[in-house]
Amino acid sequence: MYLTTFTHDQQVKYGCLSKDKKAVVDLRKAEKNLFSDPILPLQLVDLIGHSQAFNRAKEIQNQVDSQKITDCVIPLIEVRIEAPIPEPKRDLICLGLNYREHAYEFGKTTDEAKAIPTHPIVFTKATTTIIGPEQSIQSHSTVTNEVDYEAELAIVVGKEGTNISKEQAYDYIFGYTIINDVTARDLQRIHKQWFLGKSLDTFCPMGPYLVTSDEITHPAMLEIKSRVNGELRQHSNTELLIFDIPTIIETVSKGITLKPGDIIATGTPKGVGMGFEPPQFLKPGDVVEVEIETLGTLRNSVV
Repeated sequence: MYLTTFTHDQQVKYGCLSKDKKAVVDLRKAEKNLFSDPILPLQLVDLIGHSQAFNRAKEIQNQVDSQKITDCVIPLIEVRIEAPIPEPKRDLICLGLNYREHAYEFGKTTDEAKAIPTHPIVFTKATTTIIGPEQSIQSHSTVTNEVDYEAELAIVVGKEGTNISKEQAYDYIFGYTIINDVTARDLQRIHKQWFLGKSLDTFCPMGPYLVTSDEITHPAMLEIKSRVNGELRQHSNTELLIFDIPTIIETVSKGITLKPGDIIATGTPKGVGMGFEPPQFLKPGDVVEVEIETLGTLRNSVV
Protein backbone atom coordinates (compact mmCIF):
# COMPACT_ATOMS: atom_id res chain seq x y z
CA MET A 1 0.00 0.00 0.00
CA TYR A 2 1.01 3.57 -0.63
CA LEU A 3 -0.15 5.22 2.60
CA THR A 4 -0.43 8.96 2.90
CA THR A 5 -1.45 11.73 5.24
CA PHE A 6 -3.29 14.47 3.39
CA THR A 7 -5.32 17.63 3.85
CA HIS A 8 -8.75 17.91 2.24
CA ASP A 9 -11.40 20.53 2.98
CA GLN A 10 -9.07 21.94 5.67
CA GLN A 11 -9.02 18.63 7.53
CA VAL A 12 -5.97 16.42 7.98
CA LYS A 13 -6.78 12.80 7.15
CA TYR A 14 -4.95 9.67 6.10
CA GLY A 15 -5.52 7.09 3.45
CA CYS A 16 -3.92 5.17 0.64
CA LEU A 17 -3.44 5.67 -3.04
CA SER A 18 -6.01 4.12 -5.32
CA LYS A 19 -4.84 1.23 -7.46
CA ASP A 20 -4.27 3.59 -10.42
CA LYS A 21 -2.39 6.04 -8.15
CA LYS A 22 -4.51 8.95 -9.35
CA ALA A 23 -6.56 9.42 -6.17
CA VAL A 24 -6.48 8.86 -2.44
CA VAL A 25 -8.89 6.67 -0.52
CA ASP A 26 -10.06 8.26 2.74
CA LEU A 27 -9.71 5.10 4.81
CA ARG A 28 -11.68 6.18 7.87
CA LYS A 29 -14.57 7.49 5.80
CA ALA A 30 -14.61 4.31 3.75
CA GLU A 31 -14.54 2.19 6.89
CA LYS A 32 -17.66 3.92 8.25
CA ASN A 33 -19.45 3.13 5.00
CA LEU A 34 -18.33 -0.49 4.81
CA PHE A 35 -18.14 -1.74 8.39
CA SER A 36 -20.34 -1.48 11.47
CA ASP A 37 -17.37 -1.83 13.86
CA PRO A 38 -14.80 0.88 12.98
CA ILE A 39 -11.34 0.17 14.37
CA LEU A 40 -9.03 2.43 12.38
CA PRO A 41 -7.07 4.89 14.58
CA LEU A 42 -7.19 8.67 14.18
CA GLN A 43 -3.68 9.00 12.75
CA LEU A 44 -1.58 7.04 10.29
CA VAL A 45 1.26 6.64 12.80
CA ASP A 46 -1.10 4.64 15.06
CA LEU A 47 -1.96 2.26 12.21
CA ILE A 48 1.65 1.10 12.24
CA GLY A 49 2.06 -1.87 14.54
CA HIS A 50 -1.71 -2.37 14.82
CA SER A 51 -2.06 -5.52 12.74
CA GLN A 52 -5.85 -5.75 12.99
CA ALA A 53 -6.29 -2.16 11.84
CA PHE A 54 -3.74 -2.54 9.04
CA ASN A 55 -5.53 -5.65 7.77
CA ARG A 56 -8.75 -3.65 7.84
CA ALA A 57 -7.09 -0.90 5.76
CA LYS A 58 -6.00 -3.44 3.16
CA GLU A 59 -9.49 -4.90 3.06
CA ILE A 60 -10.95 -1.43 2.55
CA GLN A 61 -8.61 -0.73 -0.33
CA ASN A 62 -9.58 -3.98 -2.02
CA GLN A 63 -13.31 -3.40 -1.55
CA VAL A 64 -13.16 0.19 -2.77
CA ASP A 65 -11.32 -0.95 -5.87
CA SER A 66 -13.42 -4.03 -6.63
CA GLN A 67 -16.80 -2.42 -5.92
CA LYS A 68 -15.93 0.86 -7.65
CA ILE A 69 -16.88 2.85 -4.53
CA THR A 70 -16.32 6.55 -5.22
CA ASP A 71 -17.68 8.63 -2.33
CA CYS A 72 -14.50 8.12 -0.28
CA VAL A 73 -12.09 8.50 -3.22
CA ILE A 74 -10.58 11.94 -3.80
CA PRO A 75 -8.51 12.91 -6.87
CA LEU A 76 -4.92 13.77 -5.98
CA ILE A 77 -5.31 17.22 -7.50
CA GLU A 78 -7.88 18.04 -4.81
CA VAL A 79 -5.71 17.22 -1.80
CA ARG A 80 -2.45 18.43 -0.30
CA ILE A 81 -0.12 15.57 0.49
CA GLU A 82 1.55 15.94 3.88
CA ALA A 83 4.48 14.08 5.40
CA PRO A 84 3.18 10.55 5.99
CA ILE A 85 4.11 10.79 9.68
CA PRO A 86 3.92 14.53 10.42
CA GLU A 87 4.52 14.12 14.16
CA PRO A 88 6.58 11.04 15.02
CA LYS A 89 6.46 9.96 18.63
CA ARG A 90 10.26 9.93 18.91
CA ASP A 91 13.22 11.65 17.27
CA LEU A 92 14.42 10.25 13.98
CA ILE A 93 17.40 7.90 14.06
CA CYS A 94 19.90 8.72 11.30
CA LEU A 95 23.02 7.17 9.81
CA GLY A 96 25.95 9.34 8.79
CA LEU A 97 28.65 8.64 6.20
CA ASN A 98 26.98 5.45 5.04
CA TYR A 99 27.96 5.61 1.35
CA ARG A 100 31.64 5.21 0.55
CA GLU A 101 31.96 8.08 -1.97
CA HIS A 102 30.06 10.46 0.32
CA ALA A 103 32.40 9.55 3.18
CA TYR A 104 35.32 10.56 0.96
CA GLU A 105 33.73 13.89 -0.04
CA PHE A 106 32.76 14.65 3.56
CA GLY A 107 36.25 13.92 4.87
CA LYS A 108 37.95 15.68 1.94
CA THR A 109 40.25 12.70 1.56
CA THR A 110 40.63 9.50 -0.46
CA ASP A 111 42.39 7.77 2.43
CA GLU A 112 40.05 4.90 3.24
CA ALA A 113 41.43 4.49 6.75
CA LYS A 114 40.54 8.10 7.55
CA ALA A 115 37.27 8.41 5.64
CA ILE A 116 35.37 5.15 5.95
CA PRO A 117 33.75 4.44 9.33
CA THR A 118 34.37 1.05 10.90
CA HIS A 119 31.12 1.21 12.84
CA PRO A 120 27.82 2.91 11.93
CA ILE A 121 27.71 6.61 12.79
CA VAL A 122 24.35 7.26 14.42
CA PHE A 123 22.72 10.56 15.39
CA THR A 124 19.20 11.84 15.95
CA LYS A 125 17.10 14.52 14.32
CA ALA A 126 14.26 16.34 16.07
CA THR A 127 10.66 15.57 15.17
CA THR A 128 10.00 19.31 14.73
CA THR A 129 12.08 19.23 11.53
CA ILE A 130 9.42 17.41 9.54
CA ILE A 131 7.56 19.01 6.66
CA GLY A 132 5.67 17.51 3.74
CA PRO A 133 6.08 17.63 -0.03
CA GLU A 134 5.86 21.09 -1.62
CA GLN A 135 6.30 22.76 1.77
CA SER A 136 9.14 25.23 2.24
CA ILE A 137 12.58 24.61 3.70
CA GLN A 138 13.53 27.65 5.75
CA SER A 139 17.01 29.00 5.01
CA HIS A 140 17.45 30.23 8.63
CA SER A 141 19.79 32.96 7.41
CA THR A 142 20.29 34.34 10.92
CA VAL A 143 21.50 30.95 12.13
CA THR A 144 23.39 29.34 9.24
CA ASN A 145 25.02 30.17 5.91
CA GLU A 146 25.55 26.58 4.76
CA VAL A 147 22.25 24.79 4.17
CA ASP A 148 22.76 21.48 2.39
CA TYR A 149 20.54 18.68 1.02
CA GLU A 150 20.83 14.92 1.54
CA ALA A 151 18.70 12.37 -0.32
CA GLU A 152 17.94 9.36 1.86
CA LEU A 153 15.92 6.18 2.08
CA ALA A 154 14.11 5.96 5.41
CA ILE A 155 12.90 2.82 7.15
CA VAL A 156 9.72 2.85 9.24
CA VAL A 157 9.71 0.30 12.04
CA GLY A 158 6.60 -1.90 12.22
CA LYS A 159 6.80 -3.63 15.57
CA GLU A 160 8.54 -3.35 18.92
CA GLY A 161 11.87 -5.06 19.28
CA THR A 162 15.19 -5.03 21.11
CA ASN A 163 18.44 -6.77 20.19
CA ILE A 164 17.11 -7.60 16.74
CA SER A 165 19.39 -9.84 14.71
CA LYS A 166 20.31 -9.17 11.09
CA GLU A 167 18.39 -12.30 10.12
CA GLN A 168 15.21 -10.94 11.74
CA ALA A 169 15.64 -7.31 10.66
CA TYR A 170 13.26 -7.21 7.68
CA ASP A 171 10.49 -8.72 9.82
CA TYR A 172 10.51 -5.48 11.85
CA ILE A 173 10.10 -3.12 8.88
CA PHE A 174 6.63 -1.77 8.17
CA GLY A 175 7.65 0.25 5.14
CA TYR A 176 9.81 2.91 3.56
CA THR A 177 9.68 6.58 2.72
CA ILE A 178 11.91 9.35 1.38
CA ILE A 179 13.53 12.04 3.49
CA ASN A 180 15.76 14.98 2.68
CA ASP A 181 18.13 15.19 5.64
CA VAL A 182 18.70 18.95 5.31
CA THR A 183 21.80 20.03 7.21
CA ALA A 184 23.41 23.27 8.37
CA ARG A 185 27.02 22.34 7.64
CA ASP A 186 28.50 25.18 9.69
CA LEU A 187 26.52 24.17 12.77
CA GLN A 188 27.39 20.54 12.16
CA ARG A 189 31.06 21.49 12.02
CA ILE A 190 31.33 23.83 15.02
CA HIS A 191 29.20 21.77 17.43
CA LYS A 192 30.95 18.47 16.55
CA GLN A 193 27.91 16.36 17.43
CA TRP A 194 25.36 16.75 14.67
CA PHE A 195 22.01 17.22 16.42
CA LEU A 196 21.86 21.03 16.12
CA GLY A 197 23.03 21.13 12.52
CA LYS A 198 20.43 18.55 11.57
CA SER A 199 17.49 19.75 13.65
CA LEU A 200 16.53 23.26 12.58
CA ASP A 201 12.83 23.65 11.87
CA THR A 202 11.77 22.36 8.40
CA PHE A 203 15.04 20.43 7.97
CA CYS A 204 13.37 17.08 7.31
CA PRO A 205 11.10 17.04 4.27
CA MET A 206 9.44 13.61 4.15
CA GLY A 207 7.18 11.74 1.76
CA PRO A 208 5.24 11.76 -0.40
CA TYR A 209 4.15 8.29 0.75
CA LEU A 210 4.82 5.59 3.28
CA VAL A 211 5.15 2.53 1.07
CA THR A 212 4.57 -0.77 2.85
CA SER A 213 7.33 -3.34 2.71
CA ASP A 214 5.33 -5.79 0.57
CA GLU A 215 5.50 -3.26 -2.28
CA ILE A 216 9.33 -3.14 -2.20
CA THR A 217 10.81 -6.35 -3.54
CA HIS A 218 14.45 -5.28 -3.24
CA PRO A 219 14.91 -2.41 -0.74
CA ALA A 220 18.65 -2.97 -0.94
CA MET A 221 18.66 -2.17 -4.68
CA LEU A 222 16.76 1.09 -5.11
CA GLU A 223 17.98 3.89 -7.36
CA ILE A 224 18.26 7.19 -5.47
CA LYS A 225 18.66 10.69 -6.94
CA SER A 226 18.54 14.34 -5.98
CA ARG A 227 18.19 17.40 -8.16
CA VAL A 228 18.57 21.10 -7.39
CA ASN A 229 16.76 23.40 -9.83
CA GLY A 230 16.56 20.45 -12.23
CA GLU A 231 20.31 19.70 -12.10
CA LEU A 232 21.16 16.12 -11.12
CA ARG A 233 23.36 16.24 -8.02
CA GLN A 234 23.16 12.77 -6.47
CA HIS A 235 22.69 9.48 -8.29
CA SER A 236 23.36 6.18 -6.57
CA ASN A 237 21.77 2.97 -5.36
CA THR A 238 20.95 1.64 -1.90
CA GLU A 239 23.01 -1.47 -2.67
CA LEU A 240 26.05 0.78 -2.09
CA LEU A 241 25.29 1.39 1.59
CA ILE A 242 28.38 0.70 3.69
CA PHE A 243 26.23 -0.69 6.49
CA ASP A 244 23.19 -2.40 4.99
CA ILE A 245 19.65 -2.32 6.33
CA PRO A 246 19.94 -5.47 8.51
CA THR A 247 23.18 -4.15 10.04
CA ILE A 248 21.56 -0.78 10.75
CA ILE A 249 18.60 -2.36 12.53
CA GLU A 250 20.81 -4.75 14.50
CA THR A 251 23.06 -1.87 15.56
CA VAL A 252 20.43 0.64 16.66
CA SER A 253 18.37 -2.00 18.51
CA LYS A 254 21.20 -3.30 20.68
CA GLY A 255 19.96 -2.59 24.18
CA ILE A 256 17.50 -0.04 22.78
CA THR A 257 13.83 -0.78 22.16
CA LEU A 258 12.58 0.18 18.74
CA LYS A 259 8.87 0.93 18.55
CA PRO A 260 6.26 0.99 15.79
CA GLY A 261 6.51 4.24 13.86
CA ASP A 262 10.19 4.84 14.59
CA ILE A 263 11.95 6.29 11.55
CA ILE A 264 15.51 5.35 10.59
CA ALA A 265 17.28 7.31 7.83
CA THR A 266 19.94 5.22 6.13
CA GLY A 267 22.42 7.86 4.92
CA THR A 268 23.07 9.86 1.77
CA PRO A 269 25.26 9.24 -1.29
CA LYS A 270 27.88 11.45 -2.93
CA GLY A 271 26.87 14.75 -4.50
CA VAL A 272 25.83 16.96 -1.61
CA GLY A 273 26.47 20.69 -1.85
CA MET A 274 29.50 20.68 0.44
CA GLY A 275 31.26 18.26 -1.90
CA PHE A 276 31.59 20.78 -4.75
CA GLU A 277 34.43 23.26 -5.26
CA PRO A 278 33.27 25.82 -4.40
CA PRO A 279 30.44 24.39 -2.28
CA GLN A 280 26.93 24.72 -3.71
CA PHE A 281 24.73 25.30 -0.69
CA LEU A 282 21.01 25.92 -0.94
CA LYS A 283 19.66 29.44 -1.17
CA PRO A 284 16.17 30.98 -1.21
CA GLY A 285 14.39 30.19 -4.45
CA ASP A 286 16.11 26.83 -4.99
CA VAL A 287 13.96 23.77 -5.62
CA VAL A 288 15.17 20.41 -4.32
CA GLU A 289 13.84 17.07 -5.53
CA VAL A 290 14.66 13.70 -4.02
CA GLU A 291 13.62 10.66 -6.03
CA ILE A 292 13.81 7.03 -4.98
CA GLU A 293 12.78 4.18 -7.24
CA THR A 294 9.25 2.89 -6.44
CA LEU A 295 8.79 5.41 -3.61
CA GLY A 296 8.20 8.54 -5.70
CA THR A 297 9.60 12.08 -5.70
CA LEU A 298 9.81 14.53 -2.81
CA ARG A 299 9.91 18.17 -3.92
CA ASN A 300 10.53 21.25 -1.75
CA SER A 301 11.54 24.86 -2.29
CA VAL A 302 13.81 26.97 -0.11
CA VAL A 303 12.68 30.28 1.37
